[in-house]
Amino acid sequence: MTLPTYFVSHGGGPWPWMKDQYGPAYDKLEASLQAMRRDAPDAVRAVLVVTSHWETPGFMVSSGAAPGMIYDYGGFPPHTYRISYPAPGEPALAARVAALLNAAGHPAGLDPERGFDHGTFSMLYPVYPEAAMPVVQLSLRRDLDPQAHIEAGRALAPLRDEGVLIIGSGLSYHNLRQFGPGGAAASRAFDGWLQETMALPPDERNAAILRWDKAPMARVAHPREEHLLPLMVASGAAADEAAACVYHEDDFFGSLTVSSFRFG
Repeated sequence: MTLPTYFVSHGGGPWPWMKDQYGPAYDKLEASLQAMRRDAPDAVRAVLVVTSHWETPGFMVSSGAAPGMIYDYGGFPPHTYRISYPAPGEPALAARVAALLNAAGHPAGLDPERGFDHGTFSMLYPVYPEAAMPVVQLSLRRDLDPQAHIEAGRALAPLRDEGVLIIGSGLSYHNLRQFGPGGAAASRAFDGWLQETMALPPDERNAAILRWDKAPMARVAHPREEHLLPLMVASGAAADEAAACVYHEDDFFGSLTVSSFRFG
């Protein structure tokens, strides 16, 4: 089967390991992530995560067989710096990803030392808590060019027929200085535009997201767009297929509007 692709709002830091502190704050997000596995329980053989927490001059692909951990957050409880998510890598898939990108004119390299950042392991833990599913990560290109990331998604589309689940991991709203009541209006306005844009016919959708920075409150919602760019890859990989909202809250942490989308 042809697998869908996803853009997921991955939450903050190591939240699956902080339920005592957060209570029900992440219940809806967790349920939406768990639902991804039920969509294609037997068809997925590996996951490719486009992570907003890794930027390189050109595209890079994690290629180690046993990736380590990257605790790329600060100010969290000590136990969150001992988290282990021992999912295997898959060097052959990493090489395939790089080959597809290179063939499409987007130079890509392999990084055998890259570990799992929290945009990957925190998001995947609710989906695959047993950490047995092979996982490969794709970086963002540091210039954050939306066209290049849509084109990269198009190049990676064949993976959907090869049992590879493509997940863009970011956040639909990412302004850490206004991550609370101060971000309510901006997150709501930008999410409204995002919902309308994702409902467009696929060709119009991909044209519209190239102009994301003209959306209402765009630069307040994303002062820097690294947490939005994984959406471009997921949308590009399902360029001719419709999108659907699979997670939405308008009171995330009491005030923020956030969403995730499935393509295909």
